[in-house]
Amino acid sequence: MFNSKKELYQEMYRRMNQARFFEEKVSYFFARGMVHGTTHLSVGQEASSVGACMALRPDDIITSTHRGHSQVIGKGIDINKMMAELLGKYTGYCKGKGGSMHIADVEVGNLGANGVVGGGHGIATGAALTQKMKNTGKVVLCFFGDGASNEGSFHEALNLASVWNLPIIFYCENNLYGMSVPQDKAMNIKDIADRAKSYGIKGYIIDGNDAVGVHEKMSEIIDGVRSGNGPVLVESKTYRYLGHSKSDAQVYRTKEEVNSWKERDPLKIFKNKMVDMNIMTIDELEKIERETKQEIEDAVDFANNSENPPIESVTDDVYA
Repeated sequence: MFNSKKELYQEMYRRMNQARFFEEKVSYFFARGMVHGTTHLSVGQEASSVGACMALRPDDIITSTHRGHSQVIGKGIDINKMMAELLGKYTGYCKGKGGSMHIADVEVGNLGANGVVGGGHGIATGAALTQKMKNTGKVVLCFFGDGASNEGSFHEALNLASVWNLPIIFYCENNLYGMSVPQDKAMNIKDIADRAKSYGIKGYIIDGNDAVGVHEKMSEIIDGVRSGNGPVLVESKTYRYLGHSKSDAQVYRTKEEVNSWKERDPLKIFKNKMVDMNIMTIDELEKIERETKQEIEDAVDFANNSENPPIESVTDDVYA
């Protein structure tokens, strides 16, 4: 797909910036009542999501989460249609009906985000079974958070995937909090990856703030799964800078804690690494930043100029 490591990293940085600027714009709109419902922003988690998705082949499959904007951007989604969806426009992915938590694009292998905690586990496992039965050679990347690893669906899915030796990566983005509850108050283990042992599969821990490290390790893991080595559990340790949702007062953590994680901002880490490795210059990186910021503004224009859903479409795509 990419002719050089530089091309790969240029696109990776582009998507990470798209995710950051997209979330900042959504936050701005939400504060002004322009986004209805709720939204869960992933500022701070860009390297974890984009690095993992870009280790996949274009035809591989993902299931996303309620905090999934950076995940689907990492998979290569149309930013214009995504922005239109959040602003309730007919040109959006769900024709303006789904909003933030239901972005899906089957054409690029995105089976959709899910507003149910742990709701993607069964969907991803079923998709992986399909790939095995049809011998497609595709793998499935199932995103979920640390809180979802306490759901019954997590344990059921890992057990079944292990028994059937399915081509699936269970990818836990551990941002340390399930809503307002810190991980150490909800489980008696330090590393969620340890739970892999119970199902006879391998568990891995990666630094979710290092996009290069995420991509390199995930490329290795995905190759193994694609080769028939069975499912794995990956724990990506990362952090969300903003609240669980827009209504979160964040009284459960200190500003000092948040600021300490911001010192390890994934975009800064990536930028410094590209310069240190002599892959890109500061000017090249800043050019990508300017371009992606403009892409988000263009997406806003596209959404604002799109039509609202016509009243006669109210029963379209309703199956129950």
